[in-house]
Amino acid sequence: MPSPVRTKLEWQVSDSPVPYPEALAAMEARAQAIAEGSAGELAWLLEHPPIYTAGTSANDADLIDARFPVYRTGRGGQFTYHGPGQRVGYLMLDLKQRKPDVRAYVRDLEQWLIDTVAQFGVTGERREGRVGIWVARSGGREDKIAALGVRIRRWVTMHGVSLNVNPDLEHFTGIVPCGVRQHGVTSFADLGVKATMAEVDAALKENFAKLFGG
Repeated sequence: MPSPVRTKLEWQVSDSPVPYPEALAAMEARAQAIAEGSAGELAWLLEHPPIYTAGTSANDADLIDARFPVYRTGRGGQFTYHGPGQRVGYLMLDLKQRKPDVRAYVRDLEQWLIDTVAQFGVTGERREGRVGIWVARSGGREDKIAALGVRIRRWVTMHGVSLNVNPDLEHFTGIVPCGVRQHGVTSFADLGVKATMAEVDAALKENFAKLFGG
């Protein structure tokens, strides 16, 4: 057995959209290497071309219009959309070396998103029974600004979070996002917040360090 690699977390940022199958293959390979002790942890920030992904709890009735490629994935959750203007953060972390507690990990992911959007003046909140981070709107409406879905194998995490910066929100209408019909989706741009992807990345890195360490 190789001895575990003790390196600090590596950050990787992709400047152009990464095809989903390519990202999934790279993520699974890195997660396996981490589990075997031959690679260090990785946080990967990227965008995808327009796609829909279905988690392990997805209901086929929630796929309304398959206008983009649909990928079945091993992460938790239901249907979601990924596309340009949305920052996806894939995390390959070794929870054995951190804290082997799945619920605590998910809660930390939620807090990471809440703290990040707060830097841009947006109040993101959890909602009991609803996955993701929600923003209260006028008239009692609530819209999701960020989603999360994880998979953990041999205590190494895969998949992660997505934060809507300035995606085409109309693309979400092809699915029932995360199975929630009574609420919608929003983004920084939809809320009138001007934020570049570089600024969002900087905030994600800063708040990650506060919660998870280096």
